[in-house]
Amino acid sequence: MRKYLITTENTTDFPEEYIKQHDLRIVGLTYSIDDVTYGVEGSPAHPSNMFYKLMRDGKTPKTTQVNPDGAKKFFEEILKEGYNILHIAFSSGLSGTYNSMVIAAEELREEYPDSKIIVIDSLCASLGEGLLVDFALELQAEGKTMDEVAAIVEYEKLSFSHIFTVEDLVYLYRGGRVSKTSMVLGTMLGIKPMLHVDNIGKLVPESKVRGRKASLDTLVKTMVSRMDKEKTKKFFISHGDCFEEAQYLAEKIKEATGITDYLIGNIGPVIGSHSGPGTMAVFFRGKR
Repeated sequence: MRKYLITTENTTDFPEEYIKQHDLRIVGLTYSIDDVTYGVEGSPAHPSNMFYKLMRDGKTPKTTQVNPDGAKKFFEEILKEGYNILHIAFSSGLSGTYNSMVIAAEELREEYPDSKIIVIDSLCASLGEGLLVDFALELQAEGKTMDEVAAIVEYEKLSFSHIFTVEDLVYLYRGGRVSKTSMVLGTMLGIKPMLHVDNIGKLVPESKVRGRKASLDTLVKTMVSRMDKEKTKKFFISHGDCFEEAQYLAEKIKEATGITDYLIGNIGPVIGSHSGPGTMAVFFRGKR
């Protein structure tokens, strides 16, 4: 029986040390600033603090999904090493990358009939997608087959909760998530929207609070109310260049839940291009 690798995309926002520790194979979406593309082979991404400084200085990054040719090249290199592939893809509700991975997998099935590629639409983003990948890696470490892991992940993915808030409404306005009036009034009044990722993988506003600290405390309260106490053994936090606040959030969650296993990571340029600096998100197992 051929061994299999679990692969994913840079939209998971995993810290570099996590990627190295798990020997993860990752295909990258790219972004551009002032018509210069970053993240392609030979052109590294900006350090997160530099990237967010550019955004704060008024730069508007644009992102590009993985195309079918890039997906095929990524998969084929792994198939030639003798592995089957279980790929967990960025939410189809936010990008066309999932479709590119599916197209590539279909083409390669004809060229490599003895190999197998399974592509799962995570319906997740950032370290929410990362938490789902982490779950799959745990199942693999338990000795489950690729088909078994795929079936469990497919069933359980809707139990992964994603809640977040943003510091500046202008980035959500640019992405069409809030109206111009809401952006202007919200900015004047210090209103912070609370959002989540729904069951089709799209970002959905659900409430508003006034003030940054209140928004972080609301993340804690929301997690406590929605988490599955039996299944939630860890939580992930991703942030847009606001590490100290992420640490504050982690401590508050630990106090409220008793959970001490967690991961904090920076939101990378691909996701950060749309969420902006100051974004704070928490991911955990909730009720399906």
